[in-house]
Amino acid sequence: MFMWLMFQKYNLSCIIKSIVSESVYPKRRYRKIKGESMARGRKVNSNGERSKQLLLEKAIELFAANGYHQTKISDIVKAANLTQPTFYLYFESKDSLFNSLNAEFNEKLMTIFDTEAEGTVSLSDLQKKLENVFTFFAQNPLLTKVGFFEAMDADVVKAELAQHLQSSIIGLQGIEHSKIVAEALVGAVERLTLTCLLTGEFTPKEVTESLMSIYFSAAQQTA
Repeated sequence: MFMWLMFQKYNLSCIIKSIVSESVYPKRRYRKIKGESMARGRKVNSNGERSKQLLLEKAIELFAANGYHQTKISDIVKAANLTQPTFYLYFESKDSLFNSLNAEFNEKLMTIFDTEAEGTVSLSDLQKKLENVFTFFAQNPLLTKVGFFEAMDADVVKAELAQHLQSSIIGLQGIEHSKIVAEALVGAVERLTLTCLLTGEFTPKEVTESLMSIYFSAAQQTA
């Protein structure tokens, strides 16, 4: 009788342990796995865009300060306090990041001329566009150094800018050879941006007014 009672007690103990094992430990394992998955998800989903933006910001700073060729991916990720594997999540190479910055610069610059109206040309319109260009440069000095000076296709951007300016100059009284004036104006914009605007010596309005008086004094007299 005693042995039978001990056997039953042993069976009951095994059953209780089995129940506890099935009900408690799987939940602990599930919570651990779930926690690891959530951690990985936070890294990719919540902070992903911030990491990409941080890489772009630090890249602009380094490209503007050191130039394209002197800037390495390792420099960018170090400045952003990220890793090279993180860099390659968003960009295939240094070229792709640099091209992304150039595309951003070009798109923002050309939006200044998106509202051009054909057949309605005036000195005030031209002056406003020039001042908007200088204002954009002043508000984005690092991006301007990259897109307007450092980029390999900077000449393409300047040629496009000259075309937009020429379309605003054609038809102004007292102005001949609008192409020559537009090309000369872009050269002046380039030089003055570097030596007078980005240095903070002159404001966008001051630079614009000086250019208008130099290049369009004849048109101003006949206006």
